[in-house]
Amino acid sequence: MAPVLALVLPVQRRIHLAQGLWLLSWLLALAAGLTVLCSGHLLGQVWQLGPFLAPTCPFPALPQVALAAGAVALGTGLVGAGASRASLDPARYPPWRGLLGPLLAIGTVLGGGLLLVGLVLVLALPGSLDQGLEQGLGAALEHYKDTEVPGHCQAKRLVDELQLRHHCCGRHGYKDWFGVQWVSSRYLDPNDQDVVDRIQSNVDGLYLTDGVPFSCCNPYSPRPCLQSRLSDPQAYLLFNPRQPNLNLWAQGCHGVLLGHLQWFVSTLGSVLAATCLLQALVLMGLRYLQTALEALGGVIEEGETQGYLFSGALRDTLKALWARAGGANRPAPEEIPAEEEAPEEGLPE
Repeated sequence: MAPVLALVLPVQRRIHLAQGLWLLSWLLALAAGLTVLCSGHLLGQVWQLGPFLAPTCPFPALPQVALAAGAVALGTGLVGAGASRASLDPARYPPWRGLLGPLLAIGTVLGGGLLLVGLVLVLALPGSLDQGLEQGLGAALEHYKDTEVPGHCQAKRLVDELQLRHHCCGRHGYKDWFGVQWVSSRYLDPNDQDVVDRIQSNVDGLYLTDGVPFSCCNPYSPRPCLQSRLSDPQAYLLFNPRQPNLNLWAQGCHGVLLGHLQWFVSTLGSVLAATCLLQALVLMGLRYLQTALEALGGVIEEGETQGYLFSGALRDTLKALWARAGGANRPAPEEIPAEEEAPEEGLPE
């Protein structure tokens, strides 16, 4: 039973392997630390922007999985650095001998699985983020007026803070406010004929105006902000409301937030890919180092030994499982018995 991907490792190669593995382990720890920082920051951004995401949007799973993967990779890097350094010292290696096997299994299955899931989510979730922001921002604009409704009383404050912080207005532009009632009903006079006409002018019975909240105004503009009668070309003599610059934020919040979060996703994806590559190299190096020292009985000494990734017994076990799963009833070509030749029948006399 020959081992799989075996390498001959004399003492000099083992020393070089341990030294290179120590360096790769610290690089893995650094990349994993960056993964934890990036995913933690993205998780904070998602938590902050949670009211503007649809409840069914799966995007928050990405920073959570990336955070867990980064934590496991950080532990793998620290363990790899300690084990590779201990492999050069006969007095320090024996405590690591019984730990390397379980640690390699945990790092491969748990850490590698989480990193791969995180990379898949980085590629698969941007589309759901677009749709989640579309639905979440639309609902936030509709509940802007509900300052006294339980569960939505903070919607006005959150939308105002969002527009002021990210310099955006509406979902795709300031005209989105024309299609929703953003003025609270408690500020409307039911005896005012203009209010009654506006409410009766649409099927939904909403008080719609061609104005925007004050949070859409650019406070750095030297000119007064135009908030109301934005669709009336005769409302202002000095300004043309048809011009794109109305002292309002030009961009919609959907595009601003989407670009903001996608930049974090692309950065996190690059860090995850680097972490995944470094973790694969560290785990392979630890496996070669472990099997090479096990061949010497766990004693670090001069001599030539062999390291490998998989033992021959594991290969035979996998073959047996595969045969039981699908090929038990199909014998291998070399195992098919040759058909016995039919006996020649004698000719009748």
